[in-house]
Amino acid sequence: MTIRVVVADDQELVRSGFAMILDAQPDIEVVAEAGDGAEAVEAVRRLAPDVALLDIRMPRTDGIEACRAISAESGCRTVMLTTFDTDAYVYEALHAGASGFLLKDVRRDDLVHAVRVVAAGDSLLAPSVARRLVEQYTAGGPRRSDPRLDVLTGRERETLLLLARGLSNAEIAAELVVSDHTVKTHVGNVLAKLGLRDRIQAVICAYETGLVAAGSPPPGGGAGPAPSPGLGRN
Repeated sequence: MTIRVVVADDQELVRSGFAMILDAQPDIEVVAEAGDGAEAVEAVRRLAPDVALLDIRMPRTDGIEACRAISAESGCRTVMLTTFDTDAYVYEALHAGASGFLLKDVRRDDLVHAVRVVAAGDSLLAPSVARRLVEQYTAGGPRRSDPRLDVLTGRERETLLLLARGLSNAEIAAELVVSDHTVKTHVGNVLAKLGLRDRIQAVICAYETGLVAAGSPPPGGGAGPAPSPGLGRN
């Protein structure tokens, strides 16, 4: 199946460059390019793509507002692209419904990987962005346990903890000594019970509720380079 993509950036050279990289892939087709958020929203409404690649800062309608509109109106998944590695943009993008967040200096292979991962229904953050997100939530020290977690079973809490540390389903299965299918069930239960959209929201929830305390390993495991910018698979 071909992944249909809309690329939005107010800089024509940047936009064309990303579009060229993606269009060169046998399983990806760029169906439209947009110079601002309003054009991106219109293109998504008209063409119903699988993924929208949105720059954060664009005229008329910025990427955050475009993401919010796209998430509310369609099943199109969004990946935010920016040169600004700042917490505010991460939070705004995630709360607007973004499924991924990448810096514009992302490697060619990681850009392609990001589109494929998000199109498959998964979520991702660039490692540097994930670290900043975790640092923000751990900066104030340990938090009290939140009653929202009371709906989870003991094993589901363990699963959420491992999700927050960036483990994939296969790694969680090895850690808990269960099958991949069982892990997938636990992950689905965690997201459903806590009303979370995806694994990125699960990471945020784990820190907000105090399940993960300051000093815990950040998403991606902390030590050494991550093999990809993802936070694992659903």
